[in-house]
Amino acid sequence: MHSFFVNHKYFPDNILIPKDESKLWIAFQEGDPQAYTEIYHRYIRDMYRYGSSLVTTSESFVLDCIQDVFTELWSKRERLSIPVNVKYYLLKALKTRIIHLLERKEKAYRPLADIDLELFELNETEIAEELETARDQQEKLEIFIRQLPNRQQEALKLRFVENLNYEQIGGMLQVNTQSAKNLVFRAIEKLRRMVL
Repeated sequence: MHSFFVNHKYFPDNILIPKDESKLWIAFQEGDPQAYTEIYHRYIRDMYRYGSSLVTTSESFVLDCIQDVFTELWSKRERLSIPVNVKYYLLKALKTRIIHLLERKEKAYRPLADIDLELFELNETEIAEELETARDQQEKLEIFIRQLPNRQQEALKLRFVENLNYEQIGGMLQVNTQSAKNLVFRAIEKLRRMVL
């Protein structure tokens, strides 16, 4: 079922040329199944990673939502406009689909934002023990990031994992561009204080 991870050909964002993306999107809109498949393979990992950060309990739910997005894209392809940034468009579509299904309660999953993280907060002794057992800086950073508020965690992921700009982050989080910058800045400042 998950063979796309094995056969996936990864294209980093920095080699995608917007003109080529536009041509690919137009070919997809015209019904070219190879263009459709190429779009799928270019963005499936990004979508899966982002979707998994929104839903904490089910890999299959995220994969189903991704499939729903691509099924809907294919059926509505002729009516779609050409997005400025395909990755941003697909991540936004995935988030909308996940939220829609969760609100309809078709699936018994809870988004990360709905979990009361205060129940899982670690006291200083537990944090110190966890940090002592961390093998490298990456593990320590992940521990610190998990202590940030959900919105700051999501803003950091969108900025540094998904490489979205602040305007796109604002669109994903439904805040203005300055608020998106503030979320990322505050998260970085908190991480700096934790590290020092």
